[in-house]
Amino acid sequence: MTKKIIRTDQAPAPVGPYNQAVAATGTMIFVAGQIAIDPKINDIVFPDDVAKQTEQVMKNLEAILTAAGATFNDVVKTSVFLLDMNDFAAMNAVYAKYFDEETAPARATVQVSRLPKDVRVEIECIAVIGS
Repeated sequence: MTKKIIRTDQAPAPVGPYNQAVAATGTMIFVAGQIAIDPKINDIVFPDDVAKQTEQVMKNLEAILTAAGATFNDVVKTSVFLLDMNDFAAMNAVYAKYFDEETAPARATVQVSRLPKDVRVEIECIAVIGS
């Protein structure tokens, strides 16, 4: 995959571990939104802790990316859905452990009225592998 980070001072600078845009060539992988379900017990974990839920979500994303032959380095776009935007800092602290700010994907984060199984966070991503 070829991946080029797009940055301009003519648009607002990122306020977290993401970039304004990413150009990539290769095979695209669209990973469905993941929530804090532990596959070992097939149930929601940490119902009241967005940081721990985000950790589980990132583990789920990583497992799917690995199965597709990709890593977090191959992710070019994420969408984060939060039940409460007041959880942004806690989610973002966990998210930042998985993406280096310099090469992080583009990202959108939105607050929603409800998520599946009443979780606090859901994240989906797009990765590109090969050339």
